[in-house]
Amino acid sequence: MSSALNIEPLTKAYNRTGFDCGDQALNYFLQKTARQHMDKRLSKTFVLIDEGNSAEIIAYMTLVVCEVLADDIPHQWKKKYPRRIPAAKLAKLAVSVDQQRKGYGETLLIDAMQKTLIVSNAMGIAGLFVDAKHQHAKAYYHQFGFIGLPEQLENMFLPLSIIAKSLRNTDETF
Repeated sequence: MSSALNIEPLTKAYNRTGFDCGDQALNYFLQKTARQHMDKRLSKTFVLIDEGNSAEIIAYMTLVVCEVLADDIPHQWKKKYPRRIPAAKLAKLAVSVDQQRKGYGETLLIDAMQKTLIVSNAMGIAGLFVDAKHQHAKAYYHQFGFIGLPEQLENMFLPLSIIAKSLRNTDETF
């Protein structure tokens, strides 16, 4: 019998020290910084857990509000926005080493897209940004519709219109 997976805000109840995604910076953020930032309302971190072992973190993501310069997005979108673009940002996304390649990153990414769409109904944001830290990450985000400038890794952008379309087709495409 399998347990259900849940995405929940990070609390003290979760085993942050046992989390290892293979990236020291991402591990450190979850273990030492994420709760402090949540307490200060600087960011919001969500964990993916299995109800059967609810203390163990399978994966996590952190969302923030950001502002990006129009010069940092692809030209076909730049002319549609003012010089400074308000948006949501997927600041962190990490999956535990022993749980990688099982679709959990995609699960959190879809949740981030849903949260972005919900927030867009209450405040003005243009979409969801993510910084791809390397070419592998850029290719990963690109498969979900994120667009970026060819010569840079950072500031990959998923406009609200693409988010809405993707979520309408979630059952068919993801």
